[in-house]
Amino acid sequence: MTIPFNRLQMLGDEAKFIEQALANSHLMGDGGFTRKCHALLEQTLGVGRALLTTSCTHALEMAGLLLDLKPGDEVIVPSFTFVSTANAFVLRGARPVFADIRPDTLNLDERKVESLITERTRLIVPVHYAGVGCEMDTLLEIAGRRGVAVVEDNAHGLFGRYRGRALGTFGSFSTLSFHETKNVSCGEGGALLVNDPRHVERAEIIREKGTNRSRFFRGMVDKYTWVDVGSSYVMSDLLAAFLYGQLLEHERIQSRRRALWETYHRELAGWAAAQGVSQPHVPAECEQAYHMYYLLMPSLEVRTRFIQQVRQQGINAVFHYLPLHVSDMGRTFGGQAGDCPVTESISDRLVRLPFFSTMTEQEQATVLTAVRDFRC
Repeated sequence: MTIPFNRLQMLGDEAKFIEQALANSHLMGDGGFTRKCHALLEQTLGVGRALLTTSCTHALEMAGLLLDLKPGDEVIVPSFTFVSTANAFVLRGARPVFADIRPDTLNLDERKVESLITERTRLIVPVHYAGVGCEMDTLLEIAGRRGVAVVEDNAHGLFGRYRGRALGTFGSFSTLSFHETKNVSCGEGGALLVNDPRHVERAEIIREKGTNRSRFFRGMVDKYTWVDVGSSYVMSDLLAAFLYGQLLEHERIQSRRRALWETYHRELAGWAAAQGVSQPHVPAECEQAYHMYYLLMPSLEVRTRFIQQVRQQGINAVFHYLPLHVSDMGRTFGGQAGDCPVTESISDRLVRLPFFSTMTEQEQATVLTAVRDFRC
């Protein structure tokens, strides 16, 4: 495609830091660059502990281990999300309970959650879709009253805020993604944010294959050994070096993405109104992360024509999630068509426009012209 959906960005000292990591001869995890990333995330977000992982998926798996999920436990997740949001807990034997989303923000519909809670419910997993915060006040009130934990899937929302507070700081745990398509990236990677200090030591153990290796390197024990369940969730310091270069530039990245998002929103407003197309909604209490720009077409048929037409002009616009509750795996947990009607409608109609930090004004102008030329 002449204009891809996403393009690799290098905006700072990523290459220099990789050279330093190579010169340090420390490519495995928890080296100097990993520690710098941890400190930057903790200070910027105001969290007690940040731990880099090999992916956001693995961070979610760690949350399941930390909560000691057992077979038969239930986890409430939005049906409109990436498969990892459910799969990480299915691996512990838990059963996903699929919830519908709001028609405005496309986030977990907090009004539908309480009716899904049973005596087996252990966890609610809000996903901050497109970097716009869920209604965390309501979700935390429900969770607290019903004795249910909250883990935020914040793969889209790094540096976003809800009522002035950073996304990822509300649940007992939250997870971040540094996949190539995210605002800040190292190709593949993630992080677990531990907001409850009672879980910090065990999170370090689980991340290090169930050993107390972190305590050993801090001089707290004279040798390390196997003390708990765990797996290999530690990111290479080579990837952390690249990530640190990106994190140092996060304000510039966010500023550029905001300018791109606002241009799309402003320049397409008239066309969208005339064509019956919906634009993203950001509530007043949310400071979004500017992760993506999407449009909601009137129907699946219109979206299909739109994607085909802009691709003929070299522009890669793409749809997003298929509903989990009607996937092959979702049906094994009882999901049926009609269970989440908003999700099913949104999934058929949503299209994402090219959106990346290094997008030029000319590239965006080309996309805008192609979109405005389309007739529903």
